[in-house]
Amino acid sequence: MGLKPSQPEDPAQAATRRHLLEAASEVFAEVGFRAATVREICQRAEANIAAVNYHFGDKEHLYRAVLKETCRTALEKYPADFGLPPKATPEQRLRAFVHSFLLRIFSQGPGSRHGKLMAREMVEPTGALDAIVKEDVGPMAAVLTSIVGDLLGSSADADKKRLCGMSVVSQVLFYHHCRPVVTRLFPTMKFDAAGIEQLAEHITQFSLAAFKEISKGKKK
Repeated sequence: MGLKPSQPEDPAQAATRRHLLEAASEVFAEVGFRAATVREICQRAEANIAAVNYHFGDKEHLYRAVLKETCRTALEKYPADFGLPPKATPEQRLRAFVHSFLLRIFSQGPGSRHGKLMAREMVEPTGALDAIVKEDVGPMAAVLTSIVGDLLGSSADADKKRLCGMSVVSQVLFYHHCRPVVTRLFPTMKFDAAGIEQLAEHITQFSLAAFKEISKGKKK
């Protein structure tokens, strides 16, 4: 873990920490954890190379801090419930979940870094993945499983809810991971706000129709 000063961080140190997180998120998103160097991160942050050790301990703990910070920022901007009222229907909650997920992974600028970092984790997992799953992915999976369970009904078992939840997620991730192919096959397809809105509606309706058929099948 990084060193913890006995006194509160002064403004200059706090600013250095923010600059390191910002620079590190850029570098890690661009080249991945393994290829990133502390020297490059510190150069971009205009910080002394010893600053990473002081604030975070080492590159790995800096990387974990970046993942946590980018995830927090993404969820604050596009929360899974998308601001729905407490009495929202399961159908509304599913659409909000899908729409916010799409917005997070197709976000532009600095907001896109968490999606890029997670995509790299899927290809080249690091030691941080266990913590990511426990602290971030797991709670989101629980939210989706709850929504799916409400849609399938009380007769649905845990395996069915899990598989249906993963099917929803796989639809969202397909457009992100396969975007280079999709845009070549369908050049007019856009991933702007309107395009994402359309995708959210399609994935939601497609999934709802599938859940309906699955529920009917269980009643036969």
